[in-house]
Amino acid sequence: MTEAPLPEKMVVAIVSGTDGERLIQALVRAGLPATKIGSAGGFLRRGSATVLSGVPAAEVERVLALIRATCLHRTEMTPVAALPLPGTAAGAESTEVRIGGAVTFVLDIERFERI
Repeated sequence: MTEAPLPEKMVVAIVSGTDGERLIQALVRAGLPATKIGSAGGFLRRGSATVLSGVPAAEVERVLALIRATCLHRTEMTPVAALPLPGTAAGAESTEVRIGGAVTFVLDIERFERI
């Protein structure tokens, strides 16, 4: 039995909560390791997901390509009252906001142990 190569890089992707599950499924289908952690924050303070994938350096671009294909930017109408803005315009009921996409980090793995 051949052992999988040790991960050299950790790809961390912060994505919308709805994109997180689709991203995990895409990574697993591609045979790449992935862990999803629920998180929150950002401008709209909505649920998000932090997806971790420890891979050999040669697989980083493949992971990033799956993130780009799965976590697309889109716009939606949001009630102005729900936005964390002081002094929002009186009478404005909703506004268009950009959501989705991903914030990614690629980190070197200094040490890896499977315990």
